[in-house]
Amino acid sequence: MTDTADLEALRREVRSFLAAEAPTGWRDASRTQDDFVRTQRDWFGKLVRAGYAIPHWPAEYPGGGRSLAEQKVIYEELAGADCPRLLLSFVSTYHAFATLHECGNAEQKARYLPKILEGETWCQGFSEPGAGSDLAAIKTRAELKGDVYVINGQKVWSTMAQFADKCLLLARTSSDGVKQAGITYLLMDMKAPGVTVRPIHQIQGDEEFAEIFLDNVEIPVSERVGEEGKGWAVAQATLASERGLTLMELSYRMRGALGRVAKLIREHGHEEDRGVLRDFGTLVTQVDAVCAIADQFLDNRINGIERMGDASIVKNAYSRALRAYSALGLRLGGMDEQYVAPITFGDLNTGNWMADFMNSYAWTIAGGSEEVQRNIIAERMLDMPREPKGWVL
Repeated sequence: MTDTADLEALRREVRSFLAAEAPTGWRDASRTQDDFVRTQRDWFGKLVRAGYAIPHWPAEYPGGGRSLAEQKVIYEELAGADCPRLLLSFVSTYHAFATLHECGNAEQKARYLPKILEGETWCQGFSEPGAGSDLAAIKTRAELKGDVYVINGQKVWSTMAQFADKCLLLARTSSDGVKQAGITYLLMDMKAPGVTVRPIHQIQGDEEFAEIFLDNVEIPVSERVGEEGKGWAVAQATLASERGLTLMELSYRMRGALGRVAKLIREHGHEEDRGVLRDFGTLVTQVDAVCAIADQFLDNRINGIERMGDASIVKNAYSRALRAYSALGLRLGGMDEQYVAPITFGDLNTGNWMADFMNSYAWTIAGGSEEVQRNIIAERMLDMPREPKGWVL
């Protein structure tokens, strides 16, 4: 759908739905984690039934098969109505979907994708205490015994793992060759014996992330995605979804949230302050540029154009804009904004400026640090020489 009249009809349809069904009171500072989980599950179910939860999925799923232009309309309206992001189902609808859709076998797709729409939640078991940005350095072991893999190790920074039913897990099945080799991609039941989850209490009061401890956990061979030792390639499908579809949604949400900064400018009497207006104008331009970069990246993917480093450009552009957005809001809000209890359960662009500011720095690391992304751009796109080992500044 690219016709302007059709897109405007979709926009009116989405607005009508949101006027009747959008959650209220979900920003209440008194809400508990149980309230957050309940709101997330209820809102996801409503969006699935309305056909707006998974516009990037294939057409055989409810609300899937949407064009890029239609997806933009949906994301713009969700952002404009200040609806909660689907944080609890975030990994499920993006990471798990992309992995299974691109690399899973027919049986895995048939078993898991419909369950996601019924509310089954996924987490990601990639990072480890000694393997974050250098993901290929993972040490969690998977030993094949008969028709099961026996897993031992630890994962960390797993988003909302304490609520997850399933896990996208990377484990090492071999140490031969380069470190990217010998990694196997598995689908793990979070209720399996030997799985222990410990939420990580963060500085702003959230417990968005968790550690996962694996003690002789058994995963059937049938739950392997792709070939043994070829999990690194599968993981790229997972990560590409985070730096593509995900960032398009987040970029449009940030553009929708610019109104909160404009509100601060009015409330604090900065309408004639040229310095503030200049900074706000710079921010608006920066956010618009991020949206355009994300659009171009997805257009290229839809048209079969895959270039190493494009996803890194999108990721870095977004994280920089997010820092600029939250820093300006925090500065304009003054000291009062720094005393607000910053509990957001992992959300971004909330208008709780201290929490937004702290969360913005997490995004410079999540999904691959800015430094790693710049190296990818320099070495694989610009063909610059690799950084010499042992280089000291």
